[in-house]
Amino acid sequence: MTVPVAVVGGGLAGSELALQLAGRGVPVTLIEMRPGATTPAHGTGLLAELVCSNSLKSDDAETASGLLKRELRMVGCRLLEAAERTRVPAGHALAVDRTLFAQAVTDLVEREPLVDLARREQTDLDLPPVAAIATGPLSSELLSSAIARHFGEEHLHFYDAISISVSAEALDGEAGFWGSRYGKGGDDYWNIPIDRERYERLVAFLRAAPVIERRGFEDARCFERCLPVEVIASRGEDALRFGPLKPKGLADPRTGREPHAVLQLRRETRDGALMGLVGFQTRLARDAQRELLNVLPGFREPAILRWGAVHRNTFLDAPRLLDGAQMSTRRRGLFFAGQITGVEGYMESIAHGTIAALNVERFIRGREPLLFPPETLLGALQRHCAGGGGPYQPMNVNFGLLPELSARRIERKRLYAERSLASLRRFLDGCGIEPKS
Repeated sequence: MTVPVAVVGGGLAGSELALQLAGRGVPVTLIEMRPGATTPAHGTGLLAELVCSNSLKSDDAETASGLLKRELRMVGCRLLEAAERTRVPAGHALAVDRTLFAQAVTDLVEREPLVDLARREQTDLDLPPVAAIATGPLSSELLSSAIARHFGEEHLHFYDAISISVSAEALDGEAGFWGSRYGKGGDDYWNIPIDRERYERLVAFLRAAPVIERRGFEDARCFERCLPVEVIASRGEDALRFGPLKPKGLADPRTGREPHAVLQLRRETRDGALMGLVGFQTRLARDAQRELLNVLPGFREPAILRWGAVHRNTFLDAPRLLDGAQMSTRRRGLFFAGQITGVEGYMESIAHGTIAALNVERFIRGREPLLFPPETLLGALQRHCAGGGGPYQPMNVNFGLLPELSARRIERKRLYAERSLASLRRFLDGCGIEPKS
């Protein structure tokens, strides 16, 4: 007899996890607190409700999001099928009718004979021997407290301060120089000088730009080191020059002088494909973040890969708390999936639910966990959750997470996609899993 599994959370990851397990013959109780209890971001009791954009991003295989979709099609992703059935015109992006998509997922779950949908709030970890928690960044206070007691408060983050991260290809290679303040640490930062006129324009822009409206779950109180850049700009004309844009110790080798201000970027992946704007955590609306890169010097295009944000975001310090299968190191059989583990984005959450389902099933059957190849974005997600050194932060998929390819830039994305899909097909064949496409 197959061990029944409890899945807590009927969002993207939890719904995919439950459907995947049921499709493999594993009975599931899917516990969802809505509509009896809700969050400030949700508006319905439907499963897999999208609370931000209705876009699941590009479906072009030569983008990271498009490649991830192709990988998920190959492993038989159920929610991606629902999205394709409810898509709306959006160019090369896969966008959906929010209500139709959520209703389609709800219907799939309710019609699945091996899934029992339990509409109640889970307030503790009194769960069956095998369970998965997929409650996302807005986990209820009672459940968050139970998880904090399980792991320790210091390992469960209740706020987030994320700086903007961009594609390295968005940078103008002639606009800056590599180096570190006072030459300490080598050429670790890309430094873009900002003259007085451009600096004054930047300050004026930040003071006037629209910010995300406060919601009930957000907390405007931030540590000083986590202040939004627009808050710093409001404190005085030179506040940024004495904060994240300080030029001290950063003489431009082309002039031999320190500029009026300096924007620093640091690599966020080994190959430097993802670059983070140092000190640019922000509450600016996304359109304003795009415009910000037009106000700042040194950018060819506003190619933002990770948006700046300051908001409550409950996620685990996964590399220190979970094993490679995303199972708690303190309780065997207790898995975590989706955004609560530190993956960011709709498709990433769905993908992580798929990965978790495969490993929950293997755990039940006494088999070794699956670790997807590093050349795939599914494998990159797993490895991100295993950590790569430094503070752990949520991340969208991007090509910078993959092992580097030696190829011309114009060919690189196509080659990433070809390598990934070939590697995934071989991997699935070797695991006895039939590729779906």
